Amino acid sequence: MPRVLFAAVPLVVAAGVLVLTACSGSGSGGSSAAPIPAPPDVAAPPADAARTASGLASKVLTPGRGTRHPRPSSQVTVHYTGWTTDGKMFDSSVQRGEPATFPLDGVISGWTEGVQMMVEGEKRRFWIPESLAYQGRGDAPRGMLVFDIELIRIDS
Repeated sequence: MPRVLFAAVPLVVAAGVLVLTACSGSGSGGSSAAPIPAPPDVAAPPADAARTASGLASKVLTPGRGTRHPRPSSQVTVHYTGWTTDGKMFDSSVQRGEPATFPLDGVISGWTEGVQMMVEGEKRRFWIPESLAYQGRGDAPRGMLVFDIELIRIDS
């Protein structure tokens, strides 16, 4: 997948689609670092994953601190890595070495819903069904996506 730039922000919505600024693999503009290996449960959520009514599944990897959760309109700073269920990494702020800051209402609905469940310092793995991700649009990854997200801070 080619590198897509949009206002130098890693996660942005353009016509309702989360736009990624970097992808793994070779090609112009991609990171030269090796992809981050997929977790062993990337193919499907494990039985002990929490599930929401929308179909979002998640599992806390590292508990956070505090009790404050972001709102849908909050601006947050996160580190994240995303994979397709076949284990291919398609984007990672961790690999780039720079966290991403964005408004939660400016990303795919799986992120908007999921990150609101988190508190600062928490790291969680999400299995986001296609209906809460890119919905088959554009050259974005298709199918269920898996993200490891660390909520560094709630900015507003």
